[in-house]
Amino acid sequence: MRGRLLARGPGALDDYELLETLLFAFIPRRDVKPIAKALLKRFGSLSATLAAEPKDLKQVDGIGENAAAYLKAVRELHQRAAREEFAARPVISSWNALMAYVRQSLQHETREQFRVVFLDRKNQLIADEVMGHGTVDHAPVYPREIARRALELAASSLIMVHNHPSGDPTPSRADIDMTREVIDALSALDITVHDHLIAGSGGVTSFKSAGLI
Repeated sequence: MRGRLLARGPGALDDYELLETLLFAFIPRRDVKPIAKALLKRFGSLSATLAAEPKDLKQVDGIGENAAAYLKAVRELHQRAAREEFAARPVISSWNALMAYVRQSLQHETREQFRVVFLDRKNQLIADEVMGHGTVDHAPVYPREIARRALELAASSLIMVHNHPSGDPTPSRADIDMTREVIDALSALDITVHDHLIAGSGGVTSFKSAGLI
């Protein structure tokens, strides 16, 4: 498989074969194909496997602490590479890269997480910060805290991001009301809210594209 990967590219391999190639490097002296297939069966997809918590990964026969750590490192590398794609250019002109980063970072999170991407006058990234963690269906958001942090960073605009652990990225009434509260709080400070993105296993919803901003 390594020969096929190098000669024909990773697209020539199925998901389980790519995972098998990776597992072979840190699970010695064992046939790792059944382990790769068991991981995909347990978690449902390659992205969900990489997003799984180490304690859950280790419940699959053959996955120990070493393998779980490497799988988490692969996911982190993937996220950082995706972040670089939009961090190096104005976010508005690299929107697809931002959407990919949001999807990779949040679509498989089991608790709701609220983040804010702060931008400068050229719409380039200043900071991407977690502003709140919550339960499986709620993360507290405080417009005054977002405004305070935006002023500290001298941000000119921002994009709000959060996830729905249910998998459905459809905005709730509470999401819509909260977004309006944040926009109202920031408008007096001349800080623009470009968008609010909601990620789930079903995709990413943009408030702007949906006509909600």
